[in-house]
Amino acid sequence: MKRRQLLTGLGGAGFTALAAMNAGRAVAQEGDPIVIGAALPMSGPAAGDGLEFKNGLDLAAEEINAAGGILGRPIQIQIEDTREMGADLVGQAMQRLIDRFNTPAIVNGYSLGANMVEADIAADNDVIVLHNNTQIAHPEKVKTDPERYYACFQIDPSEYWYGPGCLTFLNALAESGQWTPSNKKIAIIASAVEYPIVIGNAIRDKAAEFGWEISLYETVPFPTTQWGPVLAKLREDPPGAILVTHFLAQDLAQFMTQFLTQPTPSLVYMQYGPSLPVFREIGGESINGVIYSTVTGGLPDDFAANFRAAYKAKYGETAAWLTGSQTYDGLWMYALAASMAGGTGEPFNKEQAQKVAGALRRLVYRGVSGAFRFDPEGLVVYSYPTQTKDPSLGLPHQFLQHQDYRTEPRLIAPSLYATHDFVLPPWLA
Repeated sequence: MKRRQLLTGLGGAGFTALAAMNAGRAVAQEGDPIVIGAALPMSGPAAGDGLEFKNGLDLAAEEINAAGGILGRPIQIQIEDTREMGADLVGQAMQRLIDRFNTPAIVNGYSLGANMVEADIAADNDVIVLHNNTQIAHPEKVKTDPERYYACFQIDPSEYWYGPGCLTFLNALAESGQWTPSNKKIAIIASAVEYPIVIGNAIRDKAAEFGWEISLYETVPFPTTQWGPVLAKLREDPPGAILVTHFLAQDLAQFMTQFLTQPTPSLVYMQYGPSLPVFREIGGESINGVIYSTVTGGLPDDFAANFRAAYKAKYGETAAWLTGSQTYDGLWMYALAASMAGGTGEPFNKEQAQKVAGALRRLVYRGVSGAFRFDPEGLVVYSYPTQTKDPSLGLPHQFLQHQDYRTEPRLIAPSLYATHDFVLPPWLA
């Protein structure tokens, strides 16, 4: 099958991005470009992630265009900077993309403090929006008015699933004998924004059910590098595990350098930030042993090998392909759904937008991050294994460990995807 045939003759769900990448030869596109928008933090505290989100979109667009575009029309990416994010900045950036570029779809990374403005922009303009906000607020809002919010999809699981997923992981480590906790106490360190608070609360509320006691729940400013007061409290009553749900990479690296001046006999788990190269660059040897997790991100498996190689070749060996994979998979899903629906349409074309949304609902897509399937009521991707036990219908909740700061982190769970075993952190050895 030629690449053009794959995207122009698409008749059902389940085709993968890599199948399209590797089928046949590149062909020229016909017709006017389709502008796909993205409202990303290209400056401000999350600019590192914003760059990787842009990289993922650019690589996907390049590959989709080489495969024939969407029904013969090439994709063109247009970015608007959301800076410090927040509802006003994110909403204005998305509306500019629609007003100035007539974009039928917007594929975003995450947007802090946006309060699900993405759903209202999608509804008011009849454009498809795919985002990685990782918020339980998304399905909750969609369910309040399914007819209005038909066009907004969250392409990663809600952050709530980090809570029970983390507790399940800790118990599995202990029960397997790979780690013997010094006690059954957990300290939770969150920061003052919704994402880490929701995760911290989910851990707190489920801890007793998993046999753990919460010894400390501390909320720090966002952002922060001054960990002294928190570390003093940890050292007064050392827990078996320290779970840091704050997620800025540079801040988390500072936590580890300050923690190791007087470490407690605690396993250290962190949220998302350690996936970025800056965590290794700032933390150096002090990060060895740190565990972190993500409910979405490129897998280090054979299926995604071509993607990883292409990403590194284009953006450098230290580029965060795990982050760029989020928008990469999102754009491929949109391109496949729009092809299935007979085209992208344009803003305010509700009939065509509903066709594309319907194709997305039906799509079961194996991307470089795992298997995507949307909950038809909440329009959010399922999480494996805590939410669904079927790995073909949910994104794997990945647990990774920095075992040597000079190399990429190692995937240690879930077992179906793991490439390495857990290693006891040096301060516990």
